[in-house]
This record gives sequence, structure tokens and C-alpha cells, in this order.
Amino acid sequence: MELPGSSKPMIATQEEMVEARVPIPYRDQCAHLLIPLNKCRHAEFFLPWKCENERHIYEKCEYELVMERMLQMQKIREAEAKLKQSHKQGTIPLIPKTANA
Repeated sequence: MELPGSSKPMIATQEEMVEARVPIPYRDQCAHLLIPLNKCRHAEFFLPWKCENERHIYEKCEYELVMERMLQMQKIREAEAKLKQSHKQGTIPLIPKTANA
């Protein structure tokens, strides 16, 4: 299952995510990194300094996904603005430019 518009492939399967009890909102392209992070957290009793490497790798993956979505949204907004500008040029103004009011 690959999400449209994303450059990162889905590595973890649905079965793996269900087996690892990954919450539904976290089942994205970085879920394959969340599974070992959660295993480490459980093994180390959630001590924050114990799984720093796994956490850093997971957070970097999530950051890259967010940045990718932001770039896609920026491209969509620019395309909409360009389309809106082209429609605006073809309309007749309500107040003619020759009016001195």
C-alpha cells in the first residue's frame, strides 16, 4: 500500500503494523522505523536516553514526510494562484479605467 504523491515507499505491511500494535494515525511511510523504536522503549522502560538513535531516525523520517507535503501544498497553491490570475485577466472590470471618479 503506497500513498499517492509520496516519494517514500511503504515498507511495513499492514500485518506487521497490526502485530506491533501501531496506532492507526502512525501507520505511514515511517511505521517501519516506529516498530523497533517502540520495542526498544518497552524493553528499556521508556527511559528517554536509552533509544535516542531509533527515535532520531524515526523523527527524521517524519520530518522529511512533513516537508514533502509542505512542498506539494506550495506547488498546489502556486498553480491555483496562476489559474486565478489568468481568469482575472480575461474579465471585464466593473468600473472602467476611463472614469474619473
